[in-house]
Amino acid sequence: MRDLDRAIGFYTEGLGLRLQGREGNVARLGAWNSELLVLVGAPGAAKPRGTTGLYHFALLVPSRRDLARSLRHLIARRVSLSGMSDHSVSESLYLSDPDGNGIEIYRDRPREEWPIVDGQLRMTTDPLDVKSLLAENGPMDAPQAGLPSGTRMGHVHLHVAHLADSERFYSEILGFELRQRFGRTALFLAAGGYHHHIGLNTWAGVGAPPPPPGALGLRHFEVLLPDTGTVDGILKRLRAAGVPVTEAPGGGEAADPSGNAVRLLAQPQSK
Repeated sequence: MRDLDRAIGFYTEGLGLRLQGREGNVARLGAWNSELLVLVGAPGAAKPRGTTGLYHFALLVPSRRDLARSLRHLIARRVSLSGMSDHSVSESLYLSDPDGNGIEIYRDRPREEWPIVDGQLRMTTDPLDVKSLLAENGPMDAPQAGLPSGTRMGHVHLHVAHLADSERFYSEILGFELRQRFGRTALFLAAGGYHHHIGLNTWAGVGAPPPPPGALGLRHFEVLLPDTGTVDGILKRLRAAGVPVTEAPGGGEAADPSGNAVRLLAQPQSK
């Protein structure tokens, strides 16, 4: 972040996350006691166009009423939105932080309502019914003071250089299931029958280069796996495919073919 203090203000007061700790130029934010985002200050850094990297990260709230309250909070804080969409499987609000990093806040529809055509999931991009959404708020409801407990990172959407190479990496090596293709420019993958945990697109340009070192944007994102055995198995497949792997606390890290860094970790076991 070019200005870490400004970024913290946006994410806490504007978006509704909670500051969970700060050490020097590193700030950790989340919803109640769940850490969702780590911001790193980088004064003077630039955010290049036409490169691979983050398209947006997506915060999943527990219910439609929570999404309505988040919208009211954004309106009350005069936070500009870049879009609002109904994807049939979900309803979404889109915006950007002060450094141009894309953000989605969304809620899921029940799985039994997801449209299936010829056995395939069919997400859409339709206008959001804002009037109906805001009607979820009762007349005495105040704008939400913060994102609710239960908010989690629902998915990450990335700019990539080539879809075929990226699909092989995330599907054949990491093990995500292809859920839907969006023409020839985007595709969506998931685990456990979800609509998507990973979005990939070539909207920054086919063959787009990775951003230069030190640029603003995504440093890495985390994929939490059921146990260390699952992590070890994926790291083994990465090495067998010739993908360099570096050690990370609790797991390992590798870059996809477009240079997006993925950190693979075991899900902490509840006591």
